[in-house]
Amino acid sequence: MADETIITTSKIGQRLDSIVKKEQVSFLMFDKAHIPLVSKITIGRDTSNDVVIDNKLASRHHAIIQKIKDDYFLKDMGSTNGTFLNGEKVPADKYVKLGHNDTITIGKTNLVIS
Repeated sequence: MADETIITTSKIGQRLDSIVKKEQVSFLMFDKAHIPLVSKITIGRDTSNDVVIDNKLASRHHAIIQKIKDDYFLKDMGSTNGTFLNGEKVPADKYVKLGHNDTITIGKTNLVIS
């Protein structure tokens, strides 16, 4: 008996297979680690953040990366020293769209979207 899944053996399964959305997973590269981008990632010095930056130039709750629809956005959370995207300062409390290979700089720490 052949081991076949519903996708290959039935019309319903074939239809389900054709409408499955293939979501491209993105990562945040930080200290040689690959952190999967999820719906919301908090970044800062405080240990309650998803990404903890051990740097005095980072605020306790410095920035967030938020998924909105199919894109990721960066928002500075009113940090003291600012958040930079590709060398440009991100306006406080404004969402900025992220792209592949963008570099987020917080203090002396770089985080790269891949």
